[in-house]
Amino acid sequence: MASNSGNGTGADRPVVTRFAPSPTGFLHIGNARTGLFSWLYARHFGGKALLRIEDTDKARSTQEAIDVILEGLDWLGLEFDGEPVYQSQRADRHAEVANKLLAAGRAYKCFATPEELAQMREEQRAAKKPMRYDGRWRDRDPSEAPEGAPFTVRIKTETRGDTVIEDAVQGTVKVKNEEIDDFILLRADGTPTYMLAVVVDDMDMGCTHIIRGDDHLNNAFRQLQVIKAMQGVEDGWDEPTYAHIPLIHGNDGAKLSKRHGALGVRDYRAMGILPETLFNYLLRLGWGHGDQEEFTREEAIEYFDLTGVNKGPSRFDMKKLLNMNGNYIRAADDARLARLAAELIGPQADVALLTEAMPVLKTRARDMNELAEGAAFLFKQRPLEMTEKAAELLDEEARQHLAQISARLSSESDWTIEPLEANLKAYAEELDLGLGKLAQPLRAALTGQTTSPGIFDVLVLLGREESLARIDAQAAG
Repeated sequence: MASNSGNGTGADRPVVTRFAPSPTGFLHIGNARTGLFSWLYARHFGGKALLRIEDTDKARSTQEAIDVILEGLDWLGLEFDGEPVYQSQRADRHAEVANKLLAAGRAYKCFATPEELAQMREEQRAAKKPMRYDGRWRDRDPSEAPEGAPFTVRIKTETRGDTVIEDAVQGTVKVKNEEIDDFILLRADGTPTYMLAVVVDDMDMGCTHIIRGDDHLNNAFRQLQVIKAMQGVEDGWDEPTYAHIPLIHGNDGAKLSKRHGALGVRDYRAMGILPETLFNYLLRLGWGHGDQEEFTREEAIEYFDLTGVNKGPSRFDMKKLLNMNGNYIRAADDARLARLAAELIGPQADVALLTEAMPVLKTRARDMNELAEGAAFLFKQRPLEMTEKAAELLDEEARQHLAQISARLSSESDWTIEPLEANLKAYAEELDLGLGKLAQPLRAALTGQTTSPGIFDVLVLLGREESLARIDAQAAG
């Protein structure tokens, strides 16, 4: 196990990370990278990587949305330790912490009405002052409020000095405590706020490292106020190490959004990206280890540390992702690719034939959809459906050549690449034509397309009987 000294915890305190997505219908590519970094960091130090589903938004947190997240993590191969924690099931515990802070004098009841708070903000806006709660009930006696009046519970934040975070990615960051208002812990209906729930869950789960996007950096200053307020009230409220990772941008430098294309892990799977490709590509988005571009899972675990995370945003490059995917396709096991391609082609696909054909099919494909499309000719039924460009190649002269090719190839007893190639080359020389002039209409006749693996590979894969039948069908018009 690697030592975790210098990363905010002592060697006697095992690393515990958490990934805490909100179910919003899909696993966002940026969240997936956060989950990957959290998972790798824990695995690197031999610690625990925990999963928490932040499902308190009942309108959006459907079981279907939760299943999409779990499916995406499983597809990427991120197995978290223990069962997922569901934040919605912990509301009583969140309220318990708020009430303990209330009893300890570190939180207070605020009876300000929505109308009063709206007026307060309007006055602040007019005076061009920062928009934050002014602490009007911080030191007042609750007895001053009308009997039975609704109230929220607010934390008593520190008013002097600074809150300092030694962020493992951003370095030292701090904010003046006077800039942090007494934010709400419990709403008037008794439900916990996000700011409270997150901290309670992190502490109860024993998290030593909070790795997340840098859009949460401002939240960390507030969440530390809760942690510090609970120290001395309850055991186990040690400050975690924070690591706020810069967000992913599009190629234009803007924050990644729908206009840049796919956003969810499921989208990339549907595009034909292999899971090992996305794992590797997300790893390299904002993290590096020397000049190495591609990593095995074992290498990623061995090398990953927060010191390798960049401080600036990373840029998502679809072309680079597809090129990497092509590399992984060429390196992948042929039988596995055949099974994946067969699922895309349909029930007519023959996995054994696909496995045999895979060495020539996978050489140019950049995604599994391209691979499946390139293999579909193997399973077409006669008469073949032609693309427009393929049909244009089959004019009267081409059909005459096809008839001659059929006659010549019919005499071949050895249906392998070398004799087939020699035969067709000899015919091209007799006609004083380049081989391509014959190969292109022959490809159209055999596949219904203008692109395919090498024409002699196509002949061998289709076999003698099917090849001749397809050629004869087009020669006859």
